[in-house]
Amino acid sequence: MTVLCALIASANPAAAQNREFNETYFPDQKKTLSEARSNIKSGDKLFEQGEWNYAEALHYYELANAFNPNNAALNYKIGRCLYTVNQKERALAHFRKAMELNPNVEEDILWWMAQLYHENEEMEKAIQMYKAYRTSSSKIAIARWSEIDKRIAQCEKGITMMTNPERVFITNIGSAINTEYHEYSPVINADGSVMFFTSTRPDATKTKKSKDGENFENIYYATRTGDRWGYPVNPGTIVNSEDNNASAGLSHDGQTLFIFQSTNGGDIFECRLIGSFWSKPTAFNKYINTRYHESKVSLSPDGRRLYFVSDRPGGIGKQDIYYSEPDEKGRWSEAHLLPAVVNTPDDEEAVFAHPDGKTLFFSSKGHPGMGGYDIFKTTFENGQWSTPENLGYPINTAGNDVFFSVSASGRHGYYSSERKGGIGKQDIYMITFLGEEKPMINNSEDNLLAWRINPIAETVIEQAIALNTSSMTLLKGRIIDKATSEPLEAIIALTDVEKNEELALFKSNSVTGRYMVSLPSGKNYGITVMAEKYLFHSENFNVPETAGYQEIEQEIRLEKLEVGSKIVLRNIFFDFGKATLRPESKSELNRLVQLMNETPSLVIEISGHTDNIGSAQFNKTLSENRAKSVVDYLKKEGIADSRLSYKGYGMDQPIAPNDTDENRQMNRRTEFKVINN
Repeated sequence: MTVLCALIASANPAAAQNREFNETYFPDQKKTLSEARSNIKSGDKLFEQGEWNYAEALHYYELANAFNPNNAALNYKIGRCLYTVNQKERALAHFRKAMELNPNVEEDILWWMAQLYHENEEMEKAIQMYKAYRTSSSKIAIARWSEIDKRIAQCEKGITMMTNPERVFITNIGSAINTEYHEYSPVINADGSVMFFTSTRPDATKTKKSKDGENFENIYYATRTGDRWGYPVNPGTIVNSEDNNASAGLSHDGQTLFIFQSTNGGDIFECRLIGSFWSKPTAFNKYINTRYHESKVSLSPDGRRLYFVSDRPGGIGKQDIYYSEPDEKGRWSEAHLLPAVVNTPDDEEAVFAHPDGKTLFFSSKGHPGMGGYDIFKTTFENGQWSTPENLGYPINTAGNDVFFSVSASGRHGYYSSERKGGIGKQDIYMITFLGEEKPMINNSEDNLLAWRINPIAETVIEQAIALNTSSMTLLKGRIIDKATSEPLEAIIALTDVEKNEELALFKSNSVTGRYMVSLPSGKNYGITVMAEKYLFHSENFNVPETAGYQEIEQEIRLEKLEVGSKIVLRNIFFDFGKATLRPESKSELNRLVQLMNETPSLVIEISGHTDNIGSAQFNKTLSENRAKSVVDYLKKEGIADSRLSYKGYGMDQPIAPNDTDENRQMNRRTEFKVINN
């Protein structure tokens, strides 16, 4: 507004008196008055160019304000600039002063003050301001009626949420990761041992700055050892180009990184961890990336559904959550909208698929919340998504709460927030969810100090429990050569043994041999580990619907395919006390058929074994008949009789003492041994 050039003279009586006083009694200050006018003119020019220039405009306005702090219009403009650069307490002070000097300084000053009270969680004051603004005769206010009503509803929701806060600790994860700059968009692997995030900290490879003067974004990662995060590492120029690069998602095993680049309106790329090095980013196909804006992405634990956010036309709102599934060739197919129970006419953002396979977290401006983006969760059961549930206060605030990810256990969540007492602008915070059945830890000075010193101190959070997403098993460990203990790259096939259906394929890291597999509850899983020139290894995990969260660390030792090698077929099942193969055995039997076909010279012995319950003769006969049933299946599938033999050993070759149910189960087994290769 050009009136600011004359504000010192005429905006209000105090300003006019100031000018007269300066010119009449202090002629030497005429130069200062001229400088103030010049500063206002420079500030106005920048202000009128838009918010990208408000930080620079603020500099000129504050110089003028130092000459005359008692002008309503100038205080209003300073308030607008301070709001934009996120100095909101100072902004509110200037708006208040502008109101005191001239209540009608600008039509929308009540709007800005209401927003500031709202964001400062002074909900009652915000409601009063919103209502006062709504009843004004301002044309701008009339145009904003629906938005004002929405904001009032958010304040009322906020009062309810703040009255009934969630039992959580929210702690800054510390200066090892957070800096004076922006850190945001944290994504973690399933066990929470690796975190990728985005930062605008200075970097020698970046020479460009954004319009608001910030450094361009880079992606960093950190690893957690025990209860502490290590210092961040830049994964290098293959991942971080000269432009903006942001962490958009991470597969649950930590082997695939999804990144956002501001090309073509905003696209998603993927990088794969090949041993110790990340592959060059590869853009997703046309069904995921369009000429519109695609941002956050999350891969389901089985790798067969990709969730992402896009503002492409045809959605329910401005930004919506979509998903894509692979076609028969493994390529991502046409994207589909999540239904209106999840997507709203407003913005959805920052989708995260939990490793339990059914829970989806996301941020939304459209579902009932406190204001800005709130974080919600929805679950997919019986073919439908549930009504999204607000995670509550203080996880959600009146500001923008986004980029939430949570560990498989549901114990810890991570997100970025701009809070009082932070280290920098946006910082990354850890949320620890607490149990309802035990009393809260007293907020003594010693405890608060312990949190500041060690924000991940498990001793302070012994009552921590899962975020109602803990019904699953996380299987992890290393795959190694049995003889040499060298790590191996292997394929891990996950099967639903009851349906004889392959659920997912994973791969261990070629340098470390590390693997991580999510086993959502409610299935009987067969796991087959395969590597070239090795016998496959099988495991069985029955995870009932009622099972709680557990982590199983298991080192898998593969035997080379050579004479004398033998393995246990853990997914061969028989009826009790009989030699009848159960249908659940089919997937394992077909793996064995595949191995025999791939190695035509392979000659094997199938052996049956029992525990020590029952007579020796009964067990010998039963074990032999069971081994024969396996051989008969292989013959039926075309394997030559000359390559097969069978034998029943009964209880003669136990692999564990027959002193517990678990050990006896281990002894009841079917094995095959390489006779000739």
